[in-house]
Amino acid sequence: MAVTAMLSVQLGSALSVHLVPLIGPAGTAWLRLTMGALIFVALARPRVRSVRRPDLPIVFGLGITTGLVTMVFLAAIERIPLGTAAAIEFLGPLTVAAVHSHRARALAWPATALVGVVLLTEPWHGAVNAAGIAFAALAAVGWATYILLTQRIGDRFSGISALALTIPIAAATAAIVGVPQAAGGLSPAIVAAAIGLAVLHPVLPFTLELLALRRMTPAAFGTLMAVEPAIGLLLGLVVLQQLPSAVQLVGIVLVVAAGAAAQHGGERPTDGGLAQAETDIAH
Repeated sequence: MAVTAMLSVQLGSALSVHLVPLIGPAGTAWLRLTMGALIFVALARPRVRSVRRPDLPIVFGLGITTGLVTMVFLAAIERIPLGTAAAIEFLGPLTVAAVHSHRARALAWPATALVGVVLLTEPWHGAVNAAGIAFAALAAVGWATYILLTQRIGDRFSGISALALTIPIAAATAAIVGVPQAAGGLSPAIVAAAIGLAVLHPVLPFTLELLALRRMTPAAFGTLMAVEPAIGLLLGLVVLQQLPSAVQLVGIVLVVAAGAAAQHGGERPTDGGLAQAETDIAH
């Protein structure tokens, strides 16, 4: 279930590339998040009145972060290969895992992954897309922020009910740029495609991650999640015909190995709040 969730996330990203030229990265993010929000609200029927005033900054912060991360990641894969963007984005949660390990030597793993990213981008060829790397780096910061906020919101809400609150906020955030960008490009076919993409991400993976985490320790799931950049590379090859070089393959191996090493032995207490936080953290 965990591997299927990661495949769903990366497949959704790969297929979204075909919408980006039609309605833009922000427009694609807005439409996909809006469809996902409608599905989550229909499934969870969140009780807005149950949200306390102290919860509001975290709920809005998490929703806004989700919207921004979705937009900048799509902007990244518009410019650089999916596997490279996924590897750069993974630096965010990898750094969080290393810092929270409370061991100075754990910081070597983000450094190792950074070497892998350099091999993936091959700057010595002089063809680096600085904007694409910058957008992916912003996604890394956003994903790290997402993890920290989710750890806090997980103590207060159950998984789907929290998503039914934050994903609509994410959609509204993306709408600020996405609606003007998508204006004039929408059609019934594009809306139908967005519904399918919303099922691929966020609906299906978040549900599968919830079920997987009921059967796995958080540390085991976190270690498995390190494979996601490699899945991004594979789907970039299969779906988008983005063929990596031998050097780039070495780079992705370094990123995956660093992620697995940083997560290994990093299990957190699994009381109700933290276990739920791990569920929401998973992408």
